Amino acid sequence: MNRILFGLVVLFSSSVFSGNDPKTNPFSTKQYFSLLEECDACGCSANGGSMGFSSMLSDNFIGIRYFHQSYQSRDGVFNNSPWIDENFNTAQIWGRIPVTNKLEVTVLVPYHFHRRVKSSGTQNVDGLGDITLMALYRIFQTKDTLSGFKHRILVGGGIKAPTGKFDSANNGSVNPSFQVGTGGWDYSLTTEYIIRKGNWGLNNALNYIIKTENDKNYKFGNQFNYGSTLFYSTMIKKVIVVPQVGVAGETFQANQEFDQDVPFTKGDIFFSKIGVEVGYRKFSTGINAMLPINQNLTGGRVEANYRLGIHLNYSL
Repeated sequence: MNRILFGLVVLFSSSVFSGNDPKTNPFSTKQYFSLLEECDACGCSANGGSMGFSSMLSDNFIGIRYFHQSYQSRDGVFNNSPWIDENFNTAQIWGRIPVTNKLEVTVLVPYHFHRRVKSSGTQNVDGLGDITLMALYRIFQTKDTLSGFKHRILVGGGIKAPTGKFDSANNGSVNPSFQVGTGGWDYSLTTEYIIRKGNWGLNNALNYIIKTENDKNYKFGNQFNYGSTLFYSTMIKKVIVVPQVGVAGETFQANQEFDQDVPFTKGDIFFSKIGVEVGYRKFSTGINAMLPINQNLTGGRVEANYRLGIHLNYSL
């Protein structure tokens, strides 16, 4: 993991100081998105967590991506209960489709395969996850100004359908998020503000997710996501490179069962982010890594280690 992060840092540094002209960029760079999508506490049925669900290279695209989330959790409710490893993996079809010149729709279709190693043996769950549909509308955009700054504001919302299986038996563990689906409909509200000058840009996003009770009388807690990403676009020969660094955070309310709060299910986490996207003609690929700076998940009974995402897109 340290070698991956070191390589990304080196690539970021070399790109920033390369001084190439971005005007020959084969991708459209007028829009930069890193919206935050739902990620139930500690990784449950996440479509990507704060990894985002948009490309920084192409306005509209279809593609596939894989992301991995590594956790440790207590195998029991006591302070001396042994730690176990939990790995949440997702393969996802994703796309961003234009409806009008101001309205775009994002679709996410995930397949999850999660694994954890307990003293009693290995436990696996896999299957189709919850499908997400989201729309964003541009309410404000400045043209070129004397200062060189460009501003852009978007607002929108989304819905997540309970297409993934929810197994109530898994809620007996310390980490109730060991699922491929939540079993309930979720609704999200999103706002995003992007400011750019020259090759540089800063993306700031807020996202609030309202979760509903499933047919097992279980409800995951509402969630608030926030993030800020600094990016730089440059050309290296005929390849466009967009390195990026930033921070992201997630705050979870307590889960509920039969309208009663479930103890030790709320929490918060704050991440550092680093990544890069590379594009050539209509194809692009990217890698992003996230490391926790501060966290308090389920009363300290769950700890996040890192998140890693890789994607391959085709520009529409």
